[in-house]
Amino acid sequence: MPATRHVLDAPPWQGMESNLLTTSKLLRRAYDARLAALGLKFSEAVVLAYVHDRGSLTQTQLADRVGMGRAAAGVLIDTLQRRGLVERRPDPADRRVWLVATTDAAVGVVEQIGAVDAALRDDLRAGITMAERKQLTEILSRLQANLSSVLAGDNGSTRKE
Repeated sequence: MPATRHVLDAPPWQGMESNLLTTSKLLRRAYDARLAALGLKFSEAVVLAYVHDRGSLTQTQLADRVGMGRAAAGVLIDTLQRRGLVERRPDPADRRVWLVATTDAAVGVVEQIGAVDAALRDDLRAGITMAERKQLTEILSRLQANLSSVLAGDNGSTRKE
């Protein structure tokens, strides 16, 4: 007879890891569904709002700061540029580089993105206390740090149970 496993020791497809992946997918789908009214996908909204909030950036800076590849960022920038929401401007400090900046047309769209985000966050957090959200944030931050170490090749175990 197989030993009974604790739920926290279940295989990844049955435990915490699966829940994290499913939650991430559902969150993205919820943002995509809510942002569809603006004609945007979540990734486009993130790029647009980030550039609007932070000011002009190179494509490489933008990709690094929002956690995506340069090619993927380029596709999103092209899409937003076709819609007249961002533009590429020459970098005065380096003629080989283009800066991505929002246009005047983006202002209202960014405000609408903020409203969609606020409403979805309210729905997402329903029934979850501030203390629980804080604890979850702390745990997720530790998981991210652990995964960053794994990806950096640091396979030394620092497990504390």
